[in-house]
Amino acid sequence: MAFNLKNRSLLTLMDFSSREIQYLLDLARDLKRAKYGGYEQKRLIGKNIALIFEKDSTRTRCAFEVAAYDQGANVTYLGSSGSQIGKKESIKDTARVLGRMYDGIEYRGYSQKTVEELAEYADIPVWNGLTDEDHPTQVLADFLTIQEQYGSLAGKKLVFCGDGRNNMANALMIGCAKMGVNYTALSPKQLYPNTDLLERCQLLAQESGATISVTDNVDSAITDADIIYTDVWVSMGEAESVWKERIALLTPYQVDMAMMHKAKDGAIFLHCLPAMHNEETVIGREIAKQFGLSALEVTEEVFESKQSKVFEQAENRLHTIKAVMVATMSS
Repeated sequence: MAFNLKNRSLLTLMDFSSREIQYLLDLARDLKRAKYGGYEQKRLIGKNIALIFEKDSTRTRCAFEVAAYDQGANVTYLGSSGSQIGKKESIKDTARVLGRMYDGIEYRGYSQKTVEELAEYADIPVWNGLTDEDHPTQVLADFLTIQEQYGSLAGKKLVFCGDGRNNMANALMIGCAKMGVNYTALSPKQLYPNTDLLERCQLLAQESGATISVTDNVDSAITDADIIYTDVWVSMGEAESVWKERIALLTPYQVDMAMMHKAKDGAIFLHCLPAMHNEETVIGREIAKQFGLSALEVTEEVFESKQSKVFEQAENRLHTIKAVMVATMSS
């Protein structure tokens, strides 16, 4: 069944039905095949897109830009120091200005309220490229990757290891509840998910046939897992002073081969990237020097293993973001 998502904003997957999410995943699959097959049709010719980035990005920016170019659209990048947004001009006013010049707006920044305000006043589709509370475009890429590996989503078990309250954990829990994926947040009690969001997702899961659970016990969480997922322990924008506390809390939840062996045979590893898996970055070297750790949330052995699908996952940002843009902007 076809869906008409034209002029819809994507602020959180909470606003989309399971059938609408599946439609976006199917469209992403088709667009990916068309790109690889050399028969992609440009459906966004003449469209203009504003990319607002309060937080730096590699995958999100590149995915939006390449997706737009592939489809014939034009983009304007607005970085944290390249506009008056939130400084001399309110979000409300910015939205009403950009809404008269552009056909779509992507926002990557801090507050969920900001992306919601943009959508309220712009009168054009607004897409959440990441906030401190949610990351819906990443979850679409994750789900496309899982479908490619297993053929389907429903009934699979996904375990998120780490900070159970962060934006990635929130977005995955929402998506899993909607799509019938059994979700477990494996986290120390101090970092358990927000209670209100957890209860909302558990209610949604009753409709989809999924289970949503939280535990600090590694063995019970990982048993029968199809997907082991983790994220950095300190998110962008948090103070460096948080590292010591997070390392103390989360080191028992590092994804290593011993953990992977407790999961199902053939279980895959996912990470939204960037990952602190070695000392080949500035932060990695600083962490090694200060704390004596060569890796944080995932070991180099797991990251480079055959079970790791992180680069397929990263590529799928392009195809799922393209699907969102095409579904919400094309005629």
